[in-house]
Amino acid sequence: MLTHMRRSAERRCVCVVNKGNVKAAVKENVLDMLSILKTVLLVTATMLLLNGFVIANAIIPTSSMSPTIEPGDRVIGLRFLKDYQRGDIIVFDDPDMEGRYLIKRIVGMPGDRVSFLAEDDGTCSVSVNGKKLEEPYLPEAMLLGAEFEDLSVTVPEGSYFCMGDNRNNSMDARYWEHKFITEDKIVAKAAFRYWPYSRIGLFKRPAYSIDSSSAS
Repeated sequence: MLTHMRRSAERRCVCVVNKGNVKAAVKENVLDMLSILKTVLLVTATMLLLNGFVIANAIIPTSSMSPTIEPGDRVIGLRFLKDYQRGDIIVFDDPDMEGRYLIKRIVGMPGDRVSFLAEDDGTCSVSVNGKKLEEPYLPEAMLLGAEFEDLSVTVPEGSYFCMGDNRNNSMDARYWEHKFITEDKIVAKAAFRYWPYSRIGLFKRPAYSIDSSSAS
């Protein structure tokens, strides 16, 4: 009789202990889940803040900037870099199509007179204020097209004339109806490529002889 009572009491104690362990485990799991949720919310809020005010993360879909930026490359642009200069690569709102972003290189600065110098072989070069613009980043000579062979424009203040590096496969200011990109339409300045790993690096602004001669 006594043995039976002791065994029943032991079973009750074990049951109470097990229930306590379960409650403690549940509480611990809930706390862990809340901690994970807080972390996820914090990371999400941080990414939204960065993406909205600091960085622009872009995947390049076309070859218009080849070979500088290839299709599939992943690029980070910085929104707070506003000191735009000739040679900078920028992300901006398409001037002719709402809701689409483009990435091109600044070729003409505010006040510049931009035109095209025809060569005997059917190619051409960019002329800025009557001087040939040397562009070592181009993969090949630019073919002179009927759409822009007589084009000669002066870039308005607060605006930029932009073209893709792959001139023979780029829809850019030569063809746009609205040829200039105003500062308020610029989303970010392309700063560096983070994918693919083999091509990670910063985008460096080229030095132009016409700007050096102007400065001197």
